[in-house]
Amino acid sequence: MYLLFDIGGTKMRIAFSGDGRDFGEPMVIPTPEDFDEGMKLFKHAAFELSGGKKIRAAAGGIAGPLDRDKTKLVNSPHIPGWIRKPLKEEFQNILGAPVFLENDAAMVGLGEAVKGTGKGKRIVVYMTVSTGVGGARIIDGEIDASAMGFEPGHQIIDADGTLCPECKSIPGYLERYISGSAIEMRYGKKASEINDPAVWDEVARFLAYGLNNTIVHWSSDMVILGGSVINKIPMDKVRSSLAEILKIFPEPPLIENAVLGDFGGLYGALHLLGKKGPRGQGIK
Repeated sequence: MYLLFDIGGTKMRIAFSGDGRDFGEPMVIPTPEDFDEGMKLFKHAAFELSGGKKIRAAAGGIAGPLDRDKTKLVNSPHIPGWIRKPLKEEFQNILGAPVFLENDAAMVGLGEAVKGTGKGKRIVVYMTVSTGVGGARIIDGEIDASAMGFEPGHQIIDADGTLCPECKSIPGYLERYISGSAIEMRYGKKASEINDPAVWDEVARFLAYGLNNTIVHWSSDMVILGGSVINKIPMDKVRSSLAEILKIFPEPPLIENAVLGDFGGLYGALHLLGKKGPRGQGIK
């Protein structure tokens, strides 16, 4: 059996695959701020799902950039209590099996590239707009190489604060303009509770600035947008704003919504295990 997991800033999703080709109903539980409590919940969920069967290998994503060896978080705005903790070591001790870690947004992007909207495209960019903003570039079905991961949400779109003075962000990181946590801080209520079209038109424009920067750096065949906030953002406004901004290329890449829902990271983890698997030989 194989364990798949996706540890986000607010929720953990854990599932099992018996054959390495598909997975069963995932367990979804809150992500504790405390690392030790998180490990206890993870262990309980893993062994409840496995029913005592031996785990051959595990893979999953976690919210934040990892160190070069992909063993621990070097930063994480939404689960700061997990930073610098021995993640890989703890997971492997709990499961008694090799564990492969990636950034959570990169893992979702991998899932979308191979099983979702990006299937059949060679170069795919994934961006998630949720509690935070993350993303990755996927090339030929693999997460692109990097020194310390990808953080498109931390690109600066408003260096002096003139674009959105009420965003109160210096420097003006994209994440602090369009993420669910930033919107809640700015308007005093959750993104899901805001229905004013003017608010979402503004968010769409901010997102288009970020997409312009991402596209000119990563030059992809497709950009896939996912996350809990993205369904509130008018895609027609995003596309029209991007068409006005992006001038260096004759046309922008395809801009499409993610289709794997909350479990894209689990599909990505399953694909990663198929590539690596026990002792780097892939799932047999």
